[in-house]
Amino acid sequence: MAKRTILIIDDEVSFAEMVKLNLEDTEDYEVRSEYKGIEGLAAVKEFKPDLVLLDIMLPDKDGFAILEELKKDPQTKPIPVIMLTALKSDPVKFKAAMLYADDFIVKPVTVRNLVEKIEEVLDNRIVEKLKKDSRGIIEH
Repeated sequence: MAKRTILIIDDEVSFAEMVKLNLEDTEDYEVRSEYKGIEGLAAVKEFKPDLVLLDIMLPDKDGFAILEELKKDPQTKPIPVIMLTALKSDPVKFKAAMLYADDFIVKPVTVRNLVEKIEEVLDNRIVEKLKKDSRGIIEH
């Protein structure tokens, strides 16, 4: 089975690299990290990951603005995004949901919980696609 690709956009370099190494150690993922919002946005379009882990507090462009751009662009809209942040207030979670984040994880997080959430989001996308594809077959 091909490795699933993940892009981490987080300005905490040590955290992003720790997550990257732990995910790659599972041998199920190819992971790329970006540390600024604008560079991360460009990387999504270039790398075309299966999933994005996105911090909210970034130095040049906040994660909400990036999420909004990703969901407006037909090329990147289908890519699931998990917000991965130290912010844990209900208004922050609500805003992420309103901008169509696929999930929301509060730091710190264990590798096991992160991998479980990643797999859950990716598996849900596969099921959604199969349902959509089967409806197209039935309708024709």
